[in-house]
Amino acid sequence: MERQHQEYLSGLRTQLGRVILGKPEAIENVIIALVSAGHILVEDVPGVGKTTLAKALAKSLSADFKRVQFTPDLLPTDVLGSSVYNPHDGSFSFKQGPVFTNILLADEINRASPRTQSSLLEAMSERQASIDGKTYPLPAPFLVIATQNPVEFHGTYPLPEAQLDRFAMNISLGYPARAQEVAVLYSQFHHHPLDDVTAIVDSTGVVALQIAARTVKVDKRIGDYIVELADATRHHPALKMGCSPRGSLLLFRNAQSHAFVAGRDYALIEDVKAIAVPTLAHRLALDTKAKYSGVRKEALVREILEKVPVGVLTNVNHA
Repeated sequence: MERQHQEYLSGLRTQLGRVILGKPEAIENVIIALVSAGHILVEDVPGVGKTTLAKALAKSLSADFKRVQFTPDLLPTDVLGSSVYNPHDGSFSFKQGPVFTNILLADEINRASPRTQSSLLEAMSERQASIDGKTYPLPAPFLVIATQNPVEFHGTYPLPEAQLDRFAMNISLGYPARAQEVAVLYSQFHHHPLDDVTAIVDSTGVVALQIAARTVKVDKRIGDYIVELADATRHHPALKMGCSPRGSLLLFRNAQSHAFVAGRDYALIEDVKAIAVPTLAHRLALDTKAKYSGVRKEALVREILEKVPVGVLTNVNHA
């Protein structure tokens, strides 16, 4: 790995660690998703720092950033943009919406209607937006960081499976440990630590990181293992919908990025295992019996990791 790339990654860890205390795994996963050019869904109860994490990442990147507060009355045009009529000459001109940015924070995304949620499908999948019959490319890099409250909370609409499948990773922060929560109280004694976050890398540097991560070598046997995991989800009795081919591809890319962030130019089975739960769990759908029996999708992914044999793959290194 180039020295500059190492400095970028180290700087990102430092900046995010200023704001999110005691959550190194969540910070690492955010960086991995960024490097793999994957969108991030941060799901947890209110008040644990979801929006703060997203804003800290945006401030750590010297790139264009826009925030949209998703509400029940938000319309697709409020996200994508629309044609504006000019009464003086009778012409229409396109006014870009906030989706035309490098980093889009979709705050509390599941408080908007399914119609508005779905307005991001094309942008997240193809990095483009179609409005009024015309297709517009989005800037590079383009990253959606969405936050949502658990679907059991009032005023929320569950994200459709098609949209969940477009998120490379689902991250949960959880409540902080007692010592970290005390530290949070005093870290904001005079000002918010978010004010101290500085930009570490610009958009060109982010693209360079993403390109470099794609050069990480992955032995074909690791690819076979990823497909075995995906296939196991498709035949699990507690699941009515397993991992899609898109999910397999995102697990492959996240494993590459996990190895890259760890300083290696080759992936290991351990990279796949380390990133499997946040990559796969949110894109699975429980059957009715499992759902109302309190089965957790994260537990099912861990069960599958235990059951799918690795064998000689344990010691696979670079090709």
